[in-house]
Amino acid sequence: MKMKRFGLIACSVAFQGLVYAGEGWPMFRGQQGNGTVTDADLPLLWSETNNVRWKIAIPHLGWSTPVVQGNQAWVTSATEKGQDYFAFCVDVKSGKILFEKHLFHSDAPEPLGNAVNCYASPSPAIEPGRVYVHFGSYGTACLDTATGEVLWKREDLKCRHYRGPGSSVILYRNLLILTFDGVDVQYLVALDTQTGKTVWKSDRKIEWKDLDEKGQPKRDGDMRKGFATPLVIDVGGKAQLISPASSALFAYEPDTGKEIWRVLNTAYTPAVTPVFDGGLVLAVTGHGAAEMLAVRPDGTNDVTDSHVVWRVAGKDVPLTPSPVVRDGLLYMLSDNGVMTCLETGSGKTVWRENIGGNCLASPIIDGGRIYICSVSGKTTVIRAGRIFEKLAENHLASGFMASPAAAGDSLILRTKTHLYCIGLK
Repeated sequence: MKMKRFGLIACSVAFQGLVYAGEGWPMFRGQQGNGTVTDADLPLLWSETNNVRWKIAIPHLGWSTPVVQGNQAWVTSATEKGQDYFAFCVDVKSGKILFEKHLFHSDAPEPLGNAVNCYASPSPAIEPGRVYVHFGSYGTACLDTATGEVLWKREDLKCRHYRGPGSSVILYRNLLILTFDGVDVQYLVALDTQTGKTVWKSDRKIEWKDLDEKGQPKRDGDMRKGFATPLVIDVGGKAQLISPASSALFAYEPDTGKEIWRVLNTAYTPAVTPVFDGGLVLAVTGHGAAEMLAVRPDGTNDVTDSHVVWRVAGKDVPLTPSPVVRDGLLYMLSDNGVMTCLETGSGKTVWRENIGGNCLASPIIDGGRIYICSVSGKTTVIRAGRIFEKLAENHLASGFMASPAAAGDSLILRTKTHLYCIGLK
């Protein structure tokens, strides 16, 4: 597969994010960074006995989304208590494991403190010849996709994740961009993809308001950390890196890490990747004061009072699943399985339906279909549009924590225990 990076940016208002040529699923939210599947005819119906091309157990635990290029699918995993970290390469045609690489070890990983996260939640990224795997402060590595050999490693980028790492890597030109929103330090860093050396590092500039009279945080960690993966967009021919953090939504220059604008809020621990549609950045603030914001990205400095076009608050705003957009409509999925369709330009609700079940994985959209995976192992397929229509309901034996990936006419689905290739036989 031949893939081009940011040079193929579409300059129309329909531009969604990074655009890649060819098939595959190069990072957490796919080719465009927004969960959109291009040039594919994905299956509608499957089960444990129907339309499963192959199924293979993946050792240990991992919630990272598979990345796919050519005949390779890569996933990461870690031991349950976080002492050891691995990358696995699976042949897309046969389902056989091609490479199994032990990459990092930690003698004393910090306990997670909850059952939602694990130590291998950040998703990898892949490009011709190289795959980049990331475990937050526990390590980042670049591997040769032909041999599985490690080309470079970084173990010196630190933060205190408190409840485990979560932000995925993204590729931009010759840069691998990482997010470190810990309880102690918060920063973004861009590494040279060829060498792994730091090109820029940008510390978050946040005036924290969660301090007591002694200047200490009122709640250990939660008010400052974050799990969100950023998105690169095009604004008038210039790239912006949109990056949610606790207390603020930021835009940076992806080439330099220089801050462009910010929108302040009172929420914390964001996990939702933004989307871009109709000239508006659509982003979720986080816990505590969850809102879906629509922001014009043409400002500078603090644009909280000048560039927020609309806000939607309430229990239907997602805290974990990232939304998808198509034809001027935003589809946001709450953690308790309620899907809401909004007009991207106005924030007006078009419809609201209870899909059912808890949902932590992010949906993907393929033409006129949206695929929604639940923690129980159910995948609901609905029709995209102004009228709600459920097309199918499919079940696999183990639940979904990882988001789905697409490759050609196949779905690559990762449950809590297995990796599946779903496609018409």
